[in-house]
Amino acid sequence: MTQNMSFIRKFFLYKCLFTLTFWNYVSLSVEDEIFTSVSNNFPEDGASQKIKSLPLQYRVNHQSQANSDWVVIQNTTESLSLSKITNRNVKKLVALLSNFRQGSRLQNLTLTNVSVDWNALMKIFQTVWHTSIEYFNANNVTQLSDIKRYNFDYSGTSMKALTMKKIMITDLYFSQDDLYEIFADMNIAEMTIADSEMIHMLCPSSKSRFRYLNFLKNDLTDFLFQKCDNLLELETLILKKNKFESLRKVSLMTSHMKSLKYLDMSNNLLRHDGAEVQCQWAESLTELDLSSNQLADAVFGCLPANVKKLSLQNNQISNVPSGMVELKSLEELNLASNRLADLPGCSGFTSLQFLNIEMNSILTPSADFFQSCPRVRELQAGHNPFKCSCELQAFIRLERHSGGKLFGWPAAYECEYPEGLRGTQLKDFHLSLLACNATLLLVTALLLTLVLVALVAFLCIYLDVPWYVRMMWQWTQTKRRAWHSRPGDAGSVLQFHAFISYSERDSLWVKNELIPNLEKGEGCVQLCQHERNFIPGKSIVENIINCIEKSYKSIFVLSPNFVQSEWCHYELYFAHHKLFSENSSSLILILLEPIPPYLIPARYHKLKALMAKRTYLEWPKERSKHALFWANLRAAISINLSKADGNLYEEID
Repeated sequence: MTQNMSFIRKFFLYKCLFTLTFWNYVSLSVEDEIFTSVSNNFPEDGASQKIKSLPLQYRVNHQSQANSDWVVIQNTTESLSLSKITNRNVKKLVALLSNFRQGSRLQNLTLTNVSVDWNALMKIFQTVWHTSIEYFNANNVTQLSDIKRYNFDYSGTSMKALTMKKIMITDLYFSQDDLYEIFADMNIAEMTIADSEMIHMLCPSSKSRFRYLNFLKNDLTDFLFQKCDNLLELETLILKKNKFESLRKVSLMTSHMKSLKYLDMSNNLLRHDGAEVQCQWAESLTELDLSSNQLADAVFGCLPANVKKLSLQNNQISNVPSGMVELKSLEELNLASNRLADLPGCSGFTSLQFLNIEMNSILTPSADFFQSCPRVRELQAGHNPFKCSCELQAFIRLERHSGGKLFGWPAAYECEYPEGLRGTQLKDFHLSLLACNATLLLVTALLLTLVLVALVAFLCIYLDVPWYVRMMWQWTQTKRRAWHSRPGDAGSVLQFHAFISYSERDSLWVKNELIPNLEKGEGCVQLCQHERNFIPGKSIVENIINCIEKSYKSIFVLSPNFVQSEWCHYELYFAHHKLFSENSSSLILILLEPIPPYLIPARYHKLKALMAKRTYLEWPKERSKHALFWANLRAAISINLSKADGNLYEEID
């Protein structure tokens, strides 16, 4: 038993090796043999046997032509592709195809550059219909003779799909029904007639097996399949690049297609005015492509209720009206290349998961989009003319919290306005919270204003600014009056050696010590004292200014009482002003009593500065030093008033 099994295994191995060797030999010569046989009209006994022996996936790209005049593009046991089919070789082609009876391994046939008459074309189709071929492709077909009615036998076919592209009819006068009924009644699952200038297609005469129809790039209009009840199994219908105009008529066309799931109506001329017309779509329709048409906002009133995937790309939509329609099953919506100014809401699209609004007119998209559309998993909003401003900051923050829901971020999101930020990616655009929050900005500005006002008020109080303003006003007014006085007025002529400024509490020392020691004796000094030299009728401030300006020097008797006197402050201010305006050393400071620094008010900062920079005379307590004090004071006042002014002294006395 064991020996028998070993013998069987060896025999099987030798048989496999022999078979492989035989196939290699046959594959080198089989092509020439088969097409030589074709040119000899294919003897029935040998042709079929040789065709069946073609090796799997054996491909030849011919540069030359056989006796049959066609060109072989592809030749395998399952696929055959021929080119340049004419009336001269149709009979040979039909004879060749007739050998592929049902059960043969050939399944795919492609004919390219076919130029035959109507009867020859129908013979090719009829022959293919009763072979093992399942997928038949015909490209660049030119029909040369009159089209007539043809009794086509659709029975017993293996065909599943027919694809015809670039079909040209040279006959201008023929019955449309004779042409279209051949294709309308085909008992196959899939049919494509594309780029052929086809203007119509009949409704099948009986219940059709069509599940897929593709009429791409033809001249079909709104009359197609109107009131057609025989396309009950149709699931996919492609009518792209035709001449449909009415969206309502398209909906009526589908209303009888009970199994329709996918409809492509892109690149047509569709419009919808929304003038209270009812649209009746197939309830089974779940995917609809209406891109590249002329649809406006009213299109949302004419959409299939159960659609799940909807494309309205490249239309004229400027707004998604709320409450117009509820598409509760819609999961994917494409609104790219329209005129939208903002993100649409999801009040009518409760199941929306994918939204594309690229290349619209959105400047500042709403930041609450994901709140109104909680089920959205991906938002494509790039390539819009974004205006980088405070309003856009909320949308940028939305991206950070969306968990990657913004498709194309950050490359597709760039600033378009203002011009200075054009080309800047939104991820690189930043504004401070203060700049974008009007309330916060207003509160901050108000607080800063209050702080500034408080600071100015504090400085005014601390530095006694109002007092200085008032004194400056008084001084200006006095100067103005002096400027407009009569030429004979004494004006600014010096009349006194010195003006005495002191506190009323220090008047005893001034009257008993200062005045007697300066005005008596040799070289008497003429002093200006307010009690005797102020002119009645003038204001105190004006008298102070006049006395200071008519005096060569100003003597200030400093003491704690002096810094407490308001009038002393006036007199010091005006004297200090004269010091700077005339660039003279007209101030003489006498320190009658020591003044603690803490007693000097803040507004006496000039006094502090003078005591720090200028030498002052200190009244000695010892009597023995009084003579030296008076001598120094006289030396400080020493000046010879002009004799021309003598009459003025007498006048004042």
